Amino acid sequence: MKATPALTGIISMTGFAQARAERDGSSVRINLRSVNHRFLDLHLRMPDGFEVFESRIRQAIRNRLRRGHVDVNIYFEAGGTGAIEVNHDMVESYMKAVEQLREKFGMKTEPNLFELFRLPGVVATPGPASDLRTEEEQESLGQQVEACLEQALNKLEAMRRSEGQALTVEMQGILGQIAARTSEIETLAERVRPAIARRLAERLEELLKGMQLDPIRLAQEAAMIAERSDVSEELARLRSHVEQFGKLLAGAGEAGKKLDFLLQEMQREANTLLSKTPGVESEGLAITGLALEVKSDIEKLREQAQNVE
Repeated sequence: MKATPALTGIISMTGFAQARAERDGSSVRINLRSVNHRFLDLHLRMPDGFEVFESRIRQAIRNRLRRGHVDVNIYFEAGGTGAIEVNHDMVESYMKAVEQLREKFGMKTEPNLFELFRLPGVVATPGPASDLRTEEEQESLGQQVEACLEQALNKLEAMRRSEGQALTVEMQGILGQIAARTSEIETLAERVRPAIARRLAERLEELLKGMQLDPIRLAQEAAMIAERSDVSEELARLRSHVEQFGKLLAGAGEAGKKLDFLLQEMQREANTLLSKTPGVESEGLAITGLALEVKSDIEKLREQAQNVE
């Protein structure tokens, strides 16, 4: 089975698909259900005799999917009038047991043939693959399974891409909020330095009670405090991470792990912003509030990114 060309846009790991393929009266039906997972985790449920196709099925799925917990359920309905067989030896054994019970307990009830057909082993449905007599028959069934699987994978991929588009729209909105709050923090940070100098002067004046202050020393102290409270580098890195995140959302391929890494870096910058925020008048309080909002937005992004392949 050939893999389809990669398309643009992120892909969700959540999806469901069902397909059916019929040939010579027989029918193969495949259900696929996928949810988020760190790696590609395949769980196959197949009829007896389909084990010969397992490696082909797994490889076909690996060619199309990269991450996600995927449940694969395969159902088979044999064709032809000879699909059902009666095990006469088993019926004879049951009838002998019935006669023994009737003689022992004096029962006169006649056995019900319809109920007899429900007993284990009476009616046998030959296994689809194990009972195939030739390699040609087995290969024909394998091609039928592959055709059905390809249909199911196409439908699953379409749904996962549709879910990915919805995730993109939602994450782009959150990303825009982070960018806007970053700009607000940058504006407030520019007003912090003079506020620090003013508060330092007021504090020193209160402590020295009118004594003459050295302007040079005051400027030096204010500069040191301002440097410890400077968040320009954190803001620059945060803007860069936001830009890279947006490019990944608009790109193609496996983006989930890259998004997760960027979110860790964004969270680190937000934490540093909070640790360096000066407690000076309204500016510091505003920066703290905005940094907390950024952290909250990053967590929202993280929840959504968990579903990205």
